[in-house]
Amino acid sequence: LVRDEKGGKMSKSKGNIIDPLELIDEYGADALRFTLCAMAAPGRDIKLSKQRIEGYRNFTTKLWNAARYCQMNDCVPDSTFDPASCKETGNRWIVGEMAKLRSQLENAMASYRFNDAAQAAYQSVWNVFCDWYLEFTKPILNGSDEAAMAETRAATGWALDQLLIMLHPIMPFVTEELWQELDGNRETQLIRAGWPQYGDEAIDGEASAEMDWIVRLISLIRTIRSEVNVPAAAKITALLRDCNQQEQGRLARHRDLVLRLARLDTIGFSEETPKGSAQAVLDNATLILPLEGVIDIAAEVARLNKEIAKAGGEMKGFEKKLSNEKFLANAPEEVIEENRERLAGHAQHRDRLLDALARLQAS
Repeated sequence: LVRDEKGGKMSKSKGNIIDPLELIDEYGADALRFTLCAMAAPGRDIKLSKQRIEGYRNFTTKLWNAARYCQMNDCVPDSTFDPASCKETGNRWIVGEMAKLRSQLENAMASYRFNDAAQAAYQSVWNVFCDWYLEFTKPILNGSDEAAMAETRAATGWALDQLLIMLHPIMPFVTEELWQELDGNRETQLIRAGWPQYGDEAIDGEASAEMDWIVRLISLIRTIRSEVNVPAAAKITALLRDCNQQEQGRLARHRDLVLRLARLDTIGFSEETPKGSAQAVLDNATLILPLEGVIDIAAEVARLNKEIAKAGGEMKGFEKKLSNEKFLANAPEEVIEENRERLAGHAQHRDRLLDALARLQAS
């Protein structure tokens, strides 16, 4: 059942009916379709709001902009491209990611879990392809290695094609438009294109482990920078302690990528921890960010303690309400659930602040 954003049943008398034709005019049919799929969890009603549809319209825009990037860099479909021929680690990684997505979608759709299918597609398009893989391609496409450039163009065009095919059941209109736009000489419409047939054999375990490690390294540096208020424009130093040979090799191969995406001045190895550093564990290694002179560490510790106390106070308010038997007996279920979600949100926020404080106080 589709309900309004507060969980109420839609009716003319309440004036809370949302006309789907108006939503299509404002946000597009694909954004509405994706919203309904993403929220269609088995056994649960859909709480529909314009804000959610707007969010998935942004997803459609993200896909369109990714296609524009590919087109501008001549990353177009190549019928002769063989995904198994890739030599560049990033390209081997994206081939494997497409194989993982195909498996996730098939399993979800076979059991009618369309919400899981939509979320898997969203994650792969927004995070894997747009936020990471396209960023990995930029140094290669702007470089001088002709063989690497040719392979990367073909791999990028192929990966985008796979995403369009796999998104097509949920978003038929924008995917068909992009399918024709990227290659006007196609003999078949997207709706007639074959579903991907590759399986787990397309997953390169070594490339997956390497690029996943690079992604987690960059993400961890970005997280620490954000948590302790390092200025966005500041180029800082990063150090890795207790790295094994495999991790040292990964960093050596992707050093320039890490420097650019993590906004670092330098990154290297050290067995010492400078005073005033933030620290975090990454598999076998310890990531160290020397921050003395970059931020006022004493002031940042004070700020974090203040924010932790504030989050704790918010949590106590919700815990008191949710332990009140009268409130639980009389409040609507959606109100109780909202309070539980807000309590969980404050708890997660406090935990992140505690992690940030621990990192600053570790050295």
